[in-house]
Amino acid sequence: MAALLPDWVPDAARVYLAHTEEGHSIRELARRAGCHASTVLRQVRRIETRRDDPLIDAALRQLGRVRTACEAIQSKGDDDVMTAFNDMPVAPDEKTLSREARRVLRRLCEAGAILAVAAEMDKAVVVRDTGEGGSTRTAVVDSCIAQAMALKEWIACDEPGRISRYHITSAGRVALNKLMAEQENRVRGFAEAQAGFDTGRAADAALEEIDRDPRVRKGRFMLVESPLTALSRRRNKEGKPFLSEALISAGERLREDFELSQMEPRTTQNWDQFLTAGVRSAPGSKEDKGPSAARARLEAALRDLGPGLGDVALRCCCYLEGLETAEKELGWSARSGKVVLRIALQRLRRHYEERGAEGGDLMG
Repeated sequence: MAALLPDWVPDAARVYLAHTEEGHSIRELARRAGCHASTVLRQVRRIETRRDDPLIDAALRQLGRVRTACEAIQSKGDDDVMTAFNDMPVAPDEKTLSREARRVLRRLCEAGAILAVAAEMDKAVVVRDTGEGGSTRTAVVDSCIAQAMALKEWIACDEPGRISRYHITSAGRVALNKLMAEQENRVRGFAEAQAGFDTGRAADAALEEIDRDPRVRKGRFMLVESPLTALSRRRNKEGKPFLSEALISAGERLREDFELSQMEPRTTQNWDQFLTAGVRSAPGSKEDKGPSAARARLEAALRDLGPGLGDVALRCCCYLEGLETAEKELGWSARSGKVVLRIALQRLRRHYEERGAEGGDLMG
């Protein structure tokens, strides 16, 4: 069973499952690991005490079902082996977990951000407190990804309940820095391959990562907060915030549609075509829920903003580029980006208000 578990499963969880699901004794597991039996016993007890956490309990039950699938494979003939494998419970692989963890943990690093998990829901959401009793949703994640992050102790819940609230841990911050560094190394390896330094599997892996997540081409992401969050703390001469909560919500909403549009498997969308290169109207289609609808909403918003405003909104709200980086990439003068970004957010807010008035606002 251990060989069929995903690579990301912690050693302590593997030992726990081998003891509870396969029935191996503590001493047997200690002999296999080459350690004292008390060490294995502590691992088993520690995992057992963490099963009060709903995500961890669900993750262990999901991984435990792998044992049942293994027994089914062993009891069936050769003709039924592939069918048994297809019926095996699905768990995220290492690459999927790394990609999704980078996206979610970045959002959880923002001030006042939590991961909300409701019982019997297949999705979890990251919600950030905007102050004065307001909140905004900044990311959506599959429950299996949230379960893996909880099992790896990247997120933790203080008070489990009907709606459990998780925060990022110190281990999660360390993991995020490591994941970001690995991503940058892969992208750098791809760039060197293009220059003729490497044409092997490393370049192919980096290219696949870029195809799967086009945002990796846009440089280093801010790990702690988005540009909108930083600008929201600035004040004008009258002491009022540079960006109002309504403008920040409009930018976060654009980001949410961007995130949702990336959730469709193997979908690579070049959003730059909606900016300085011009915009072509897409064929009309009835909107529904899911990545396709999110992509349609994002296209409509960028089309409404047009070149310039759409450029800075996409870079700062969706790619999470800093203003200085955006100004440099767009060839603008220093300190002009924040003014253009505010104008873009004002136009974006009006766009969403107009859609709501026309009855086409599916986000609610």
